[in-house]
Amino acid sequence: MKDIQLSECKYLTSSILLMAEHLENVANKLEMDSVRQMLMDIMGAKRIFVMGAGRSGLVGRAFAMRLMHLGFISHVVGESTTPAVSKDDVVIAISGSGQTRSIANLGKVTKEIGAKLITITSNKESVLGELSDTTIALPGRSKDDAGGYVERHMRGEYTYLTPLGTSFETSSSVFLDAVVAELIFITGASEEDLKSRHTNIE
Repeated sequence: MKDIQLSECKYLTSSILLMAEHLENVANKLEMDSVRQMLMDIMGAKRIFVMGAGRSGLVGRAFAMRLMHLGFISHVVGESTTPAVSKDDVVIAISGSGQTRSIANLGKVTKEIGAKLITITSNKESVLGELSDTTIALPGRSKDDAGGYVERHMRGEYTYLTPLGTSFETSSSVFLDAVVAELIFITGASEEDLKSRHTNIE
């Protein structure tokens, strides 16, 4: 085992800097027409449902919580208290590959119901990307990337990179926090408004 006290933590700092560079690339490549449509859909929705699998699901839960703090009626798909979706609702899917079977199937159900479907993905030509009314493409490497990440990692070319899907998950988390910031501006919500909706029974 290597001596942690002697470690320069160069892989740690390199990963942070790599992600910072990646996030700048994401910000510069966003399709703003799609982002504006997402904002309009959220503002016009009766309720907002968020879904994702694995770590993407955790990103979705955090976004749903922030929407609630802003005064929107938001739910996480799959929770026991989540109500049925109606045609007046918006469903937001988070999937790096856009192919995750469980989420893609729920996307199909969303369209059958007649609700609007927004997908945040790295793969605009995916099942979810094709199904969606609005697709937000976040450039990056997903777990299903055909570029051979695992092979390159084994050869030592990516020795300090964050794990497989992390670039998408981090990008989607930062993007959705930025969406919240834009919604705060649009709605004119104050910090006191947000605080008033925080849980008080912890």
